[in-house]
Order: sequence, then structure tokens, then C-alpha cells
Amino acid sequence: MKYVDEFRNGKQAQAIAKRIAELVKTLQVSKQRPLQFMEVCGGHTHSIFRYGLAQFLPEEIEFVHGPGCPVCVLPMGVVDDCISIAEQPGVIFTTFGDAMRVPGSKKSLLQAKAEGHDVRMVYSPLDALQIAKQNPQREVVFFGLGFETTMPSTALTLQQAAKEQVKNFSLFCNHITIIPTIKAMLDSPDMRLDGFLGPGHVSMVIGSQPYEFISRDYHRPLVIAGFEPLDILQSVYMLVKQLVDGRCEIENQYERIVPQMGNEVALRSIGDVFELREFFEWRGMGSIDHSGVRIREKYADFDAERKFSMPRLKIADPDAAQCGEVVTGVIKPEQCKLFGKSCTPQTPIGALMVSTEGACAAHYHYGQIEIPLSQVVSR
Repeated sequence: MKYVDEFRNGKQAQAIAKRIAELVKTLQVSKQRPLQFMEVCGGHTHSIFRYGLAQFLPEEIEFVHGPGCPVCVLPMGVVDDCISIAEQPGVIFTTFGDAMRVPGSKKSLLQAKAEGHDVRMVYSPLDALQIAKQNPQREVVFFGLGFETTMPSTALTLQQAAKEQVKNFSLFCNHITIIPTIKAMLDSPDMRLDGFLGPGHVSMVIGSQPYEFISRDYHRPLVIAGFEPLDILQSVYMLVKQLVDGRCEIENQYERIVPQMGNEVALRSIGDVFELREFFEWRGMGSIDHSGVRIREKYADFDAERKFSMPRLKIADPDAAQCGEVVTGVIKPEQCKLFGKSCTPQTPIGALMVSTEGACAAHYHYGQIEIPLSQVVSR
């Protein structure tokens, strides 16, 4: 396949779905106890809802939403730290668009901007570095967040800042790692999963090899999946086929993008700039060992945590919000008491309603739409 529309072919999608249904019939599963496959990445969640893929599959298969949206797992305390930096005199605070609307304990970065503080949306950390060069008398801070997908661009930018000695540029590092996150979920006593759709973008950087522990130690299959409709359906087929065959392996459906050993250049930059934190706090999931990274000592001059004072408080979500249960797949978004009522994309209470990859946003925008099967994807 060479073109996007080929990955959205309705007839092929129906053919794959038919083969999945035939395989499911050979397994002892029921609608009361369906096969549960977690899509780790929020990009998969939105593709599943946008293209109506759940309607293709038998009722004996259920998607479970995972914690693969980095904006969604930002604790309120981290947002408060961002606002604290942005409110300091002479600071230009830069971040990706989604992060601007995530609520802190009192307000969001967007509200801080409305109050007159210099908060700017950028499309890459290089944009923030350019702003620093253009404003040498001011401190420019970039809010670095995301899994290994976005780490390389941040690392390369920090290396460039060090090379050019742009001393008024710094990074507030909140990058997170995927492997300890999946392990923490597998260790949860409440989690019952039959397999994983592995994140395609993260895997493009780290490769497929790091997931081997999932099959070896936890006896669960994982298929690294692309993001188009046929990618996801084929990946579900591969998971079900493993269960039918009695196999438990790490497979790579997204071979056109994901190499087994990852991207050597990207991994080298990440290793040069970052080191693992002992602990890192996640929204709704608590502290997960070695799940975040910090800036190495050699780049200390560009570390916002060293440059600025900030509250560094742990702040719990509102009691009525159930972000933690949603982000770990324990409940569906519409089961949260606030969903679609006081918590909407226009008035978000939880980060999952803010991000373009958030499960709540996907359910809100697409979950109530019934699409005729013939129109689910292009024909």
C-alpha cells in the first residue's frame, strides 16, 4: 500500500473483520467476559472512534483505553509548577497547544496567558529556542513532555542550545517512558487484559525489542500497530490469531515504520541528555518507579528545575473526577459522573477531556455517533 486511502478501504476492513469473527468463534469467550485488548496510545483511541472500528468487531472483543496520552497523565501539581514559572518576571513560557488548557488546581496556562503572562504555543522545541535567540534579555522556558516519541526533538534542541550557548533557554522536563508504565499496569491487581495494541510512534524510537518482557514475564501478546483503520484491524487479527494458536509473542504490524532495535540516532541523543528519575508522579496512577527522565548534570545550565523555584506540591484531582480509573482502563469515560456534564472540551475538569488524544475527548466527540457499517471507512 502506498496511499492513505488504501489503508481505509471499507471492503478490506470488512474482510478482516469477518476473519476476526471466525477466529473468535473458536475461542471460549462470551459477551459477558469478552477479550480485552488495551490500546496503549491515545492516537489509537481516536482512530478507533473516528473510524467506528469497534462496530466492525464482534461483541466478544472489547477495547480498553490505556495511559498513552502524555498530556492526560499530567498531575495538577505539575501544571501549577508551569504556571508558577510563567508568572515569574521576565519569563516567556512555551509549550505545545494541548498542554495550555490542562487545568491546574486553580487555573490553566491559557488562563495565566489571559491574565497577561507571556505564555506561547509552539509547534516544536526548536521554535522555543528561536524565541530565546530573539529575546536575549528574557528567560525562555520550554515545557518538555511526552513519551519517547517527543524526547529526541527535545534532546536535540538542548544539545543545540548548549552548542550555541543560548544561556537564556531552559527546559522544564516532564518526559515519561512507556515500558515502566506498561509494567505498572500489568502489576495492578485490578487489571485484566488479554493483549496489547502497542504504540506505533513510541516504538518508532525505541523499537520492538523492549516489549519482550511482556510476553516472557507476563504471558501477554503485544502487536505494535499503525494508526490507520486497516492497521488497527489487522493488529487485532494478529492478537486473536496468537490466542487461537496458543502463542504469546511480540509482533510488529507497523514494520513499514518501526525497526526492531529502534532509531539509533534518536536513542543516542536521549541517552546523552536525559537520565531516569527514581520516581515520577502520574495523574490518576500515583508514583511509578523510573517512569520519567530528568536532565543530566552536563546540561544543568539549561534545566528549569534548577533555575526556578516552584511549589512542587502533590495535588489530588477533584473527588468527583475519575481520571485515574479512565486512564487505566478500569471504567469507560461515560461512566464518570462528570462526563459530558460539568466536564466537556469547553469546560474540562480532567486532562483526558482536553487532549486531542484523550479517551474522554474521543468518547465525547465520536462515542455517541452511530455510523452505518458501510460508511465506517471509505469504500
